[in-house]
Amino acid sequence: MKIIAAICLLLGLGSSARTQTKEPVMHAKGTFEVKLKPQTDENVGDPTVGRMSIDKQFHGDLEAISKGQMLAVQGDVKGSAGYVAMERVSGTLAGHTGSFALQHTGTMNRGVPELSVTVVPDSGTGDLAGLTGKMTIIIADGKHSYEFEYALSK
Repeated sequence: MKIIAAICLLLGLGSSARTQTKEPVMHAKGTFEVKLKPQTDENVGDPTVGRMSIDKQFHGDLEAISKGQMLAVQGDVKGSAGYVAMERVSGTLAGHTGSFALQHTGTMNRGVPELSVTVVPDSGTGDLAGLTGKMTIIIADGKHSYEFEYALSK
């Protein structure tokens, strides 16, 4: 199945885009575990588009869980693929409790990765209403971590 490229994109790329806001920019970091599970339904869409569920557990400045879904396609050329994913994160960010959604857009062009993980505008709830930001995913020595640049406006 063409899931391997999607997993690489989901887990191994970073985003360097900066949060654009007038609020003070905050920084959070920590680790996370992720579980991906292939989803199949032959009656939905094109079978060359892989679909997986995402379950994460965040630790550090963000103590939360997330659940989401990913769609991925691998190109005919080795090292080329793309994926999109949406996940809902629920927990506590630097003492603020609530939830928010993250949108992933990733490509690998002949082995060159590019990834953007962005807070969906106006998706924050509870103390996290007004949250904006970008997350960077880091893989080192088989361990997953994140850096989250964000702002909270009320």
